[in-house]
Amino acid sequence: MPKNSQEREHRPLPEQITGLATRVLEGRILLPKFQREFVWSRTQVLDLLDSIARNYPIGSLLLWRSRLDLASERSIADLEISATEPSDGRTYLLDGCQRLSTICGALHWEPEPDGDPRSFWNLVYDLRDERFLHREDLDDPPAHQVPLRFLSEPSDFFPRVMDLPMEQRERAKVLFTRFTKYEVAVVTLEATEFTEVGRIFERVNTRATPLTTVEFVRAATWTSDFDLLDAIDRVREVLADKHYGQIDRRLLLRSIAAAAGLGFATKDIERLPTIPPASLPTAISETEEAARRAVDFLTTEIGTPTAEALPYPNQLAVVIEIFRRLPKPDAHQFAAIRGWFWKTALSGYYEGWNARKMADDLAAVTRFAQRETRVIDVETAPLGVKRWWGHQYRRDSGRTKAYALMLAAADPRDLRTGQRIDVGRALAMSNEMQYHHFFPKAWLMREGLSYEEANTLVNIVMLTAISNQFVADQAPAAYLQAEIDFSGDNEIRDRLDSLLVSPRAFEAAMNGDYRSFLAARGETLLGWGLELVSGAPVVNSRARESDPEVVRHAEKVEVLDTDTDD
Repeated sequence: MPKNSQEREHRPLPEQITGLATRVLEGRILLPKFQREFVWSRTQVLDLLDSIARNYPIGSLLLWRSRLDLASERSIADLEISATEPSDGRTYLLDGCQRLSTICGALHWEPEPDGDPRSFWNLVYDLRDERFLHREDLDDPPAHQVPLRFLSEPSDFFPRVMDLPMEQRERAKVLFTRFTKYEVAVVTLEATEFTEVGRIFERVNTRATPLTTVEFVRAATWTSDFDLLDAIDRVREVLADKHYGQIDRRLLLRSIAAAAGLGFATKDIERLPTIPPASLPTAISETEEAARRAVDFLTTEIGTPTAEALPYPNQLAVVIEIFRRLPKPDAHQFAAIRGWFWKTALSGYYEGWNARKMADDLAAVTRFAQRETRVIDVETAPLGVKRWWGHQYRRDSGRTKAYALMLAAADPRDLRTGQRIDVGRALAMSNEMQYHHFFPKAWLMREGLSYEEANTLVNIVMLTAISNQFVADQAPAAYLQAEIDFSGDNEIRDRLDSLLVSPRAFEAAMNGDYRSFLAARGETLLGWGLELVSGAPVVNSRARESDPEVVRHAEKVEVLDTDTDD
C-alpha cells in the first residue's frame, strides 16, 4: 500500500449530474484523448434516462485533478466544449464519458432547421405513456411529449406543460425534480501521480470498457501532428502482411519504450511522455523496422507461422529489441538467438514476466548486442522431463504452445501417409484434430487410468486430422501393427522418429506399457529440447505457405499482452 494512502482516500462525494454536464460543456471537466467516441446504442441512451427518472443508481464517475496538460476533446454529443484555461490545475474525466455524453446531449441539444431529425439527442418524454422516445422529425411534438432539452430551462419547461391534464402535470413535475436534483457518486483522484493513475486506469471497468495504459499515454503524447494509436496501428499493419497483425498494442508499446531508451516495464511506458517530442516517432520507426526482422526470424528460424503460435506473446517484445540492436546478426549470433528463444520458451520463463525479468532481459540483450557475451544470458529453470510430464494438454496454454512448436521443429511426418505435416495448420489454435494422444485417452481410461494421466503432454504427437480419426480409441499395438503391415516396419519407425517417438518408446507402445512409453519418450523430448536450446537450426526452418483458412483465422485472433509487471 502506498505510504500516503491514508492521506488521500478516494472517497465518493455526491454531485448533481446536471451540474457535472454543465462543467463538461464549460470546459471545467476535460475529456482526455483516450476517451472513446460515443458508442452507446439508442436503447442504452433511453435506459440511462429511464434510470434517472426512476431514481435508480447509474454508477459512480471518476475524475482526476492534475497539473498535467493532456490533449482533450473539443466536443461532446455533437456539442462544442468551451475553451478554458484553468489556473489551478485541470480536472479530467476518467470514467463516465458515455453517461455524461448522454446527459449533455439530452439536456443541451438544440435542433437546427437543416439538422438531422434522427439525431441521438432528439429526445422527448411522453407524459401520457411515461416513457422516453427518440423523435424522427423536427416538428414541434404533441403537448404531452416534452423535449428533454427543456429540462435545463424551467422557464421553457413549465409553460410547456401548464395546460396538460393534472395527472400529466404531476408527472412532469416529478420528471423535472428527478433530473435537476439527481446526484451521482463522484470519486476525484487528488495528488495522484501519473504512474499510479495509469494503474488505476487498468482496473476501471465500467460497462466492460476498461481504460488502458496505451490510451493514457496516447492522451499524454497527442498533438495535431502525432497520434500514438495511429502510429502503433501502422506497425500492426506492416506485421499483418506477415500474419502478425493482431498483436496487442501494449505489447508493441513495450518495444517502443525500450527503443526510446527506457525499458519494457509499465513504469517505462508511463515515462514516454517525458522524452523529447522528436524521440518518440524515431523510436516507433525503429520498432517498425525491427519488428519486420523479428517476425522474419520467428517464421523462418523458429517456425511460428502466425502470432497466435507464439507460446508467450511478450517474448516478441524482446525479439524486436534484439533485432533493433542487431539488424544483421552473424551466423553465431543467429544460433545464440535461436538458443535463447527455445531456452526461455521451453522453460516457461515468460509465464511471469515481472519488472525484474524485464530489466534482466534488457541488460542481457544489451550485453549480447555489444558483444560482451556470446549468448543472451538470462536465468531460467533447468529443462527437464517434468516440464511436459506434469502438464496437461491444453491448446491455449503457453506450455502446450511451446511443446507444439518443439514437435513442429522436428519436421513431423504423418503416421499413416508419410507426408510432411502442414505445421502452419497444426499450430493454428483452431486445429485440435492435428494432435493425437499416442495412447488414446479412451483406451487408457478403459484400462483404469484417469483423464489427467492420459492427457499429459508427453503422450501428445502431431498427426493429420484424417489419421487422428482413423486411430480413434484403438490400442497402440493395434493401429501401429496395421500401419506396419501396410507400409513396412522400417518406414513406420522413420515416421515415428519424426514424431519424436524412439524405438524404445515404440516397443513400450507395442507392449501396451504406458509408463515405460512415457519414460522413453520423455528422454527423447528432453534430448530434442536440449538440442534446440543449443541453437541448432530447426529441421523445418524453411518457409512454407500456410493454409489460407489458417491465415484467415489467425488474423482474427488478438494476441494479448497478458503478463503483468506490477
